[in-house]
Amino acid sequence: MLRLPSRFAAVILCFAPLFLQRSWRHAEGLRVGAILAPGQRTVSSILRITGLARERRFVNDHRILSRAAWNPRAASRLLLGLLLDAFAPRGPVVLGLDDTIERRRGRRIGAKGVDRDPVRSSKGHFVKASGLRWLGLMLLVPRPWAGRVWALPFLTALAPSERHRGGQGRRHKTLTDWARPMVLQARRWMPGRAGHWSWWPTVALPRSSSWPPWPGSG
Repeated sequence: MLRLPSRFAAVILCFAPLFLQRSWRHAEGLRVGAILAPGQRTVSSILRITGLARERRFVNDHRILSRAAWNPRAASRLLLGLLLDAFAPRGPVVLGLDDTIERRRGRRIGAKGVDRDPVRSSKGHFVKASGLRWLGLMLLVPRPWAGRVWALPFLTALAPSERHRGGQGRRHKTLTDWARPMVLQARRWMPGRAGHWSWWPTVALPRSSSWPPWPGSG
């Protein structure tokens, strides 16, 4: 295992209680490797950057994401708390919503669909992309020295395609349907904090009374 500076190690150790002891060793390595790995942060690239390219039991690291018992929602709440302490300890909270497409192929990836590519498309040019559609909720914090606002994601949700939901006998949910419970969950995690919402045009959240206002926003 690579040795990290004490400040970095203290942040990563905050997530240890979410895992069983035998799973945490692999989860810790994945978290460290995700920070160091350039390009796509796949499990394979993480193992290479941490010096475990020849690890014979590499399947155990893959199983952290597919079979290990841990609570992603609790991890999201913990991550939001760390972000607030570091970047927004006081004052109004500003959150943003945006969707992205993870380009994946394979017969077993049933939730994938064909959607508009938000990166390569423009107002006059429509580009399709096949993959998994994710909706992310982010903490928006201005960084004066960077000259821009940082969008720090802490909670994501998979938005399966309409074909996949129909094949399971379930009602299809739009991005708005997925966004609403994410917003409500974030509000419960920050009682007493005033704030505002922001979103990108692809999400198109409604401005109606059915959408819960942020407490203290007036």
